[in-house]
Amino acid sequence: MPAPSILSTTDDHVARLTLNRPEALNALAPEQRDRLIALLAGASADPEVRAVVLTGTGRGFCAGADLRGGATAGERVAGDVARTLRVGAQRLIAAVLDCEKPVVAAVNGTAAGLGAHLALACDLVLAAESARFIEVFVRRGLVPDGGGAYLLPRLVGPQRAKELMFFGDALTAADAERLGLVNRVVPDGELDKTAREWAARLAAGPTRALALTKQLVNASLDADRATAFAAEAAAQEINMTTADAQEGVRSFAERRAAAFRGR
Repeated sequence: MPAPSILSTTDDHVARLTLNRPEALNALAPEQRDRLIALLAGASADPEVRAVVLTGTGRGFCAGADLRGGATAGERVAGDVARTLRVGAQRLIAAVLDCEKPVVAAVNGTAAGLGAHLALACDLVLAAESARFIEVFVRRGLVPDGGGAYLLPRLVGPQRAKELMFFGDALTAADAERLGLVNRVVPDGELDKTAREWAARLAAGPTRALALTKQLVNASLDADRATAFAAEAAAQEINMTTADAQEGVRSFAERRAAAFRGR
């Protein structure tokens, strides 16, 4: 039987999702995209999962949406394109942004189009030295999708975002790190090791506090100060009912390291 197009394993509270179509640079066909959405939703809801790593096999992280299935063929019906984006690329990016567990992208190679946005939607981004990020849409005469015009200005500002999207030039991992798109660049041979180390640290952390922190940071980009402060107060109220928060306070008083259980 052929190998699954997405490899999924969970070990030591870390879900590892690996795009596995190396012959297509892990371009996302609709069924693979929907499977990834389901896996992210499952990881978000599973109390045994406390961190997620997203990576790819071969030379590519993800070359974007797989357009070889005739997506542009046939008669166009008004509303079809918008509907396809809502239930497809946008739903995938939302699944990453809304995942209640921290998601680490381990970008092992080319991340283009939707693939670049998939990486940039993650909470932390590690990149191999050979990785490249490409806003490829302009090369095909297309408007960026998959949340690109939402994500990029928030990460690098509108001027840099326009430069990347208007020209579609390949961005090296080092340049992506310089612009703030990537947390850290590592040698190719150390990417997996570093991703596992980061995921292990996250999995050992206070899972609910991390989820609420992620929610606060993401929402703050679209909120005024009063709304952000109110959300912060509500998050603190919720978090103080968790066992991990109580353990954190207790460990501080007892002058010992906290032992968080993700509850």
